[in-house]
Amino acid sequence: MFQHKVTVEYVGSESAAMPCPIKWLDNFAMRNFTNDAVFDDTLPVADGALEIGNRVPLDRLSAAMEDWFRRKGYLKKDEGLRVTLS
Repeated sequence: MFQHKVTVEYVGSESAAMPCPIKWLDNFAMRNFTNDAVFDDTLPVADGALEIGNRVPLDRLSAAMEDWFRRKGYLKKDEGLRVTLS
């Protein structure tokens, strides 16, 4: 089910990329806020590390996570999210 390893980092305007804390990733993965079952196939494994299933589109995952992290106050206005296959 979880066939891809993904790196999730947040980047500020003046700082280097940092791994997203597992607390953030777990909050996203455990909360079905999108009402989109495609994100059910996500499993946080460590800071900055997420495993996903084949049916999870990386671009939608990135956009949904960034939106959720902003709403939760994890990402500041000048920070962004970088989601890449490992």
